[in-house]
Amino acid sequence: MDCQFKACNFSLTILLNTGLKNATFTACKLLGIDFSVCNNFLFTVSFYDCQLDYSSFFQRKMKKTIFKDCSMKQVDFGDVDLSMSQFDNCDLEEAVFNRSIIEKADFRTARNYRIDPEQNKVKQAKFSALGLAGLLDKYNLIIEH
Repeated sequence: MDCQFKACNFSLTILLNTGLKNATFTACKLLGIDFSVCNNFLFTVSFYDCQLDYSSFFQRKMKKTIFKDCSMKQVDFGDVDLSMSQFDNCDLEEAVFNRSIIEKADFRTARNYRIDPEQNKVKQAKFSALGLAGLLDKYNLIIEH
């Protein structure tokens, strides 16, 4: 509870039934972590300058979560509630958003995301004009900048 982790390497750590309430990770390496097995009760985390590649947040409730300057390649956000969350300068290459709630989330400075608006709840989510291609990917359109 109410803890900060700085410059830690938790890669492949098993978090079964671990409680994370107001946990902040800064400059941490968190590769392949399955956050979906953490205790649901009051689960709140934030990430700054972290490597979260290949991790899973499947079925987490993560409203208002902050992800800032993070690498999030192939992260699983399936069935996750990310309402009002912030993805500030994050690389979401091949991240999976499936049946996710990203209403009012901020993706304006995120990059490499692919989000299907028909498969996710996206009402009032914020995107930059340059990132619109990530919302139209399934249509195989050619979008020029």
